[in-house]
Amino acid sequence: MAERDRPLPHQIEIHPQDRAMGRGGVITQQQQGPSVGKILVVLFSLPLGGILLALAGLTLTGSLIGLAVATPLFIICSPVLVPAAITIGIAATGFVTSQSFGVTGLSALGCLMSQIRQITGRIPEQLDQAKRRMQEMAGYMGQKTKETTQEIQKKAG
Repeated sequence: MAERDRPLPHQIEIHPQDRAMGRGGVITQQQQGPSVGKILVVLFSLPLGGILLALAGLTLTGSLIGLAVATPLFIICSPVLVPAAITIGIAATGFVTSQSFGVTGLSALGCLMSQIRQITGRIPEQLDQAKRRMQEMAGYMGQKTKETTQEIQKKAG
């Protein structure tokens, strides 16, 4: 091979599959399935989000039905401006309530997902710290017990 055909050291490319080679030149693949945290997020967020979105839909439907029923009665029985103002107020209240239920549902789902991600990430670290503290405390208590026993023996002897 001619010297000019060889790549220069700064031109050599390393491909990801070259780094993933296991023993004997066999490419090892890692299994990547859903984690426990992701499964918990789905299990908790689907029912909660569905309930809140259903409430948003029911509120919107009730507001539209009430608006459809009340508008003709107000127009027939009252002057035009008062029922128009009341109708607009009822419609605005219904739409705002419906949207607030929807936004609250989506926010709750997002908050729940972030909490579950934080909890599942911190639990192993906290267990390790608690285990170390318990071992330290057991060693400390053993030393104190030994010292106290020696002091009692000195006073008794």
